[in-house]
Amino acid sequence: MARPQSAGVAAGSAAEVAAGVAKGVAAGGDAGSRRAATVVLAAGHESHGGRDLAGLLTAQGSTAAPTAPAVAHAVAPAGRPLAEAVRSALAAGDGPVCVVPMTLGRDPGLVADTARTLRWLAAEASTAEASTGEAPAARGRLALTAPFGAAEHLVGWLRAAAGPAPAGAVLITAPAAGPFEDAELFRIARLVRQYGRHRWVEVAFEGGDPDPAEGAERCRLLGAQEVTAVPASFGRAPHHPADPAAPVRPDRVRDGGPLLRPSAIAGVIAARTAAALHLLGHGEDGILAGLGAEHGHGYAHSHGPGEAHHPHPHPHPHPHPHPHPHPHPHPHAHPHAQIPH
Repeated sequence: MARPQSAGVAAGSAAEVAAGVAKGVAAGGDAGSRRAATVVLAAGHESHGGRDLAGLLTAQGSTAAPTAPAVAHAVAPAGRPLAEAVRSALAAGDGPVCVVPMTLGRDPGLVADTARTLRWLAAEASTAEASTGEAPAARGRLALTAPFGAAEHLVGWLRAAAGPAPAGAVLITAPAAGPFEDAELFRIARLVRQYGRHRWVEVAFEGGDPDPAEGAERCRLLGAQEVTAVPASFGRAPHHPADPAAPVRPDRVRDGGPLLRPSAIAGVIAARTAAALHLLGHGEDGILAGLGAEHGHGYAHSHGPGEAHHPHPHPHPHPHPHPHPHPHPHPHAHPHAQIPH
């Protein structure tokens, strides 16, 4: 049976992707990055809670031919489901477990929630060690990678996806989230229009306002003769309404295809994993940086006179010098080298 068109990860070159992932998760010049990693994907609203990433899971007990590259042990939303998935990954082997926050740049809450989940797991393991005297399975094995993408990556990916579209309007679609996440997509769409070639770039939300049908109609009211729907998510764009009598018909909205090919998704995951393994080899698990991902996101807050200024953990994107003697450069992959523009 063919996969539904709404699936985010469609059939691709599995051999090409498998080679890229194997290279990515084993790259590096130190002992930590040479160990094979088990990958867990933390899912949010940009993947419909992980539904659009299901094709990236490794087959378990299945003899069917894969329809997409298998790169992850599990996909789960942050919180208890992610904690259970990470426990399963830790129990599946004795190598490192890398958790990748699968955001395209509009879900900093996913990064922070994932970091909190991993911090809780680490604390749980330490408590168990204190009571039993046995070393916890998670010690030195858990790593939070950098997010799959940032807003600037999403701008580039959307521009690339919209590039082949004919003249007219581009309708960027995404699952509705919170007001700040949705507002961010309007900012991103403005940058796509600023640096692209299409006169109109509009936004629509699945289950939100405006919905895809309203967004496409707005494009036509502005004067667009053709509308191409491009998703700002891991799934495909819902480019036509369910009601055939609605003013937006399937033959009048062009499907812009997925935002990223399966091989591109797997390549970015491999790059994030390789970078995290390198840092883990130097004692940095990425959890502290992830806890500060939401800082500056949402409503601003201030401290009144005499109130304590609580500390905010800030992520550090710049490299830190490592006190190791081996020479540089390292043969590990840098994430930005695998980002399509």
